[in-house]
Amino acid sequence: MSLDFGLKGVHVLVTGAAGGIGLETVHTFRQLGARVTAHYNSRIGELANSTDIVALQADVRDEKSVDKLLSNAAEKNGGPVSVLVVNHGIWPEDNKHIVDMDLEQWSNTMAVDLTGPFLLCRAYLRVLKSADDSTKDAATIIFIGSTAGKFGEANHGDYSAAKSALMYGLTPTLKNEIVAIAPRGRVNSVNPGWVSTPLAQNALKDTAFVERALATTPLQKVAKPEDVARQVAVLASPTLSGHVNGMNVMVDGVSYFDSSTDLGLDDEVVGRNGVHRSSPA
Repeated sequence: MSLDFGLKGVHVLVTGAAGGIGLETVHTFRQLGARVTAHYNSRIGELANSTDIVALQADVRDEKSVDKLLSNAAEKNGGPVSVLVVNHGIWPEDNKHIVDMDLEQWSNTMAVDLTGPFLLCRAYLRVLKSADDSTKDAATIIFIGSTAGKFGEANHGDYSAAKSALMYGLTPTLKNEIVAIAPRGRVNSVNPGWVSTPLAQNALKDTAFVERALATTPLQKVAKPEDVARQVAVLASPTLSGHVNGMNVMVDGVSYFDSSTDLGLDDEVVGRNGVHRSSPA
């Protein structure tokens, strides 16, 4: 039996799409026949060589830049966005307890990881209001959350707080609000644990390092970007997930770690947050 995801010709916008999970998500939707707009901030990466993907730059912290992103996506890629995948994010490398964290770091993390998603969702919904029925029928917002949003993460309270707000604040709120614009609209969150990216190869050669990172993961393996991207596609599908709404789907191998301990894996290397980190500047 072959599965029809119902995504052929559907316009999908993926933020933070220059690499890692974002780029894999772009490729997955293209394989399913979707029209894909790929957002990037400061580096375009291999998107520059794509002939079947519309790549657009925007600073997610800036209101006008985000509004322009949604309008340009509609203009350059055949109409308004139906599926919004909020994948971008930053994770400050310095380990800092809340007591030692300066306001500048907190404010910048919130601007990128929380205010950015707010601006994107608002712009998306405003455009969706005047869209045709076919666009509204496929309307879906999918956040990329994190295990840190569920369990917390010592030394990274800013990141944990922002991801938790997406998962447990915006997801259930927007799933109630989107239906006022698109009666079949849905909002869900996909929340990864450890994810292997190309930058992770050297770290993953250290067996002891990986064993420590996976000490509380029953599946005992590091996820691949496609593991997350495929779950995003399943949730985006009105055929496969048309009655799945307001859910937080953990894609973490069932990870139950002690949030008081920093396991030491740099998210830039292994992608604990499940997104491709990008500088907002």
